[in-house]
Amino acid sequence: MAAEGPAGDAPSRGKRADAQRNRETVLAAAAEEFVSSGVDAPIRRIAARAGVGMATIYRHFPTRADLVTAVYRHQIEACAEAGPNLLAQAPSPLEALRLWVDLFVDFLVTKHGLADALRSDDDRFAALHAHFLDRLLPVCAQLLDAAVESGDIRPGTQPYELMRGIGNLCVGRDDDPRYDPRRLIALLLRGLQHP
Repeated sequence: MAAEGPAGDAPSRGKRADAQRNRETVLAAAAEEFVSSGVDAPIRRIAARAGVGMATIYRHFPTRADLVTAVYRHQIEACAEAGPNLLAQAPSPLEALRLWVDLFVDFLVTKHGLADALRSDDDRFAALHAHFLDRLLPVCAQLLDAAVESGDIRPGTQPYELMRGIGNLCVGRDDDPRYDPRRLIALLLRGLQHP
C-alpha cells in the first residue's frame, strides 16, 4: 500500500482525476446538446446527459460563455487530433478527408450561436477564431495534400477555401430543420475528385 505524503497527495490526485473526468463528460454532453438544441440548451439537460449535478457544471464553468468557449476549444482539439489519425487509419486519403469533414461539420453545427453566447466578449471570440484557424488549417492542408498526392482529388483547392465553403453550407441549418448541409458537402467533395 502506498503511503500518503505529508500533504495527503494520493486523495487529491484522485479528486483531480475525478474532476477532470467530470469536466470531460460535461464537455461531451454539452457538445451533444448544442448540436441538437443550440448553445442556449438548458444547463439542466446538459447535467442530466452528463450524469452530474448542475453544481458540478457551474463549478467548472461559472457562466454559459465559459461552457461554450470550453466546448469550442475542446472540439477544435478533437478535430485537429483526428486528422492525422484518420489519415493513418482510413483506407484512402480521400476517405480520411471525408471522415474529417464529417467531424468538422459536427463542430461547425455546435459553433453556431457562439457569437451570441459571447455577446460582449469580442476579444474572447477573436482569440477563439484565431485558435480555430491556427489548429485546423494545417490539418485540412495535410489531408488535402495527401488526397492530391494519391490522385484522389485535383490540385488547387486551398484549405481555407474548403473550410470556408463547408462553413457557408452549414449556415442556416439551425433555422430550417428541412436543411441538411451534409448532402451539399458530399457534392462539394465529389466536385474535388478527378473526373
